[in-house]
Amino acid sequence: MVLAALVMFISKGVANRKASAALALAVETKKANVSIELAPTDTFVVKSMTLSNGLPISGNIKAASNAVVKAKVAGELRGLTVREGDFVKEGQLLATIDTTEFLARQNQAQKTADAAKAQVDIAQKNFNNNKSLVEQNFISKNALDTSQATLDGANANYAAALAGVDVTKKSLDDAKVLAPISGTLSVRNTQPGERVGIDARIVEIVDLSRLELEATLAPSDSVVVRVGQTATLAVEGTSTALRARVVRINPSATAGSRSVLVYLALDNPAGLRQGLYAQGLLATTKIDSIAVPIEAVRYDKPAPYVQVIENQKVVHKTVALGARGTASGMEYVAAQGLVSGAIVLQGNVGAVREGIAVVLPSAKALPAKVN
Repeated sequence: MVLAALVMFISKGVANRKASAALALAVETKKANVSIELAPTDTFVVKSMTLSNGLPISGNIKAASNAVVKAKVAGELRGLTVREGDFVKEGQLLATIDTTEFLARQNQAQKTADAAKAQVDIAQKNFNNNKSLVEQNFISKNALDTSQATLDGANANYAAALAGVDVTKKSLDDAKVLAPISGTLSVRNTQPGERVGIDARIVEIVDLSRLELEATLAPSDSVVVRVGQTATLAVEGTSTALRARVVRINPSATAGSRSVLVYLALDNPAGLRQGLYAQGLLATTKIDSIAVPIEAVRYDKPAPYVQVIENQKVVHKTVALGARGTASGMEYVAAQGLVSGAIVLQGNVGAVREGIAVVLPSAKALPAKVN
């Protein structure tokens, strides 16, 4: 009985070992047959590209051209119908200031000028008569000089009166509130019927066709910035990266902070508004190198590596990382150890076991190569 039990125990152990071996073989076979199907956005085709290195910049977007329309004369505001968001053209009549007082002043100045002209006519006649009498030796030369001085004084008074008429005409012209630039009304400071004083703000106009980013740079960073350099910006509220170009550099540092203001003109600013916040990278140097997206590099091994697809399988390939930069609005890092044309997995795929089979998307669905 003991011998029979021992034989049964040994037989059972052998059967269990065979079952475990079969199960392990089945698991390994299943693992070997597992494959991952990739989407077009899961892969990146490696090639040499130009990476832009530079300075991080940020600031508020401002209109390159804006105007605050102020009252040039005091009076009651009339005819102001434009409101915030309305587009106005340069020279367009926005409102008028009551001209009753200015018309009265013009009439008064004109009457004064007419009276001065009458005095000129009288003085001219006296001068002509005295000149004739002097020629006939009926009066002395002193009388002629006196009439000449009277005539000159009358002419001066008349010229002053005419200048007064011009002043009143200027006041009438200033009573017209005109748009100095073409643009969109951003602020309306007064209401129709309100009495405004000289230099009172009436409306503010911004030209949204030309927008600029006003960025503040540290003194050490500003020395490498040049007019014409480009930047890639992300503007709040938008998902599309925008390009900008340095158009001006302030020649003076800001008092206190010693920072330097740099102005970048935005390409295709349609749809943007003044005051939005933007940030990005200003390209100061450029390098040509084999590069991969920063997210594609993994660091869960002693050395950084990327997941490369070779012969329809995933291979972990160690890379030596170099300079970082941007291209087409994306961030890349130079990677030595890869060849142009290699296909790497993007960072969104996550960690994939080395050797696992993959199903690539069709050639038409592969992501476009980055220039």
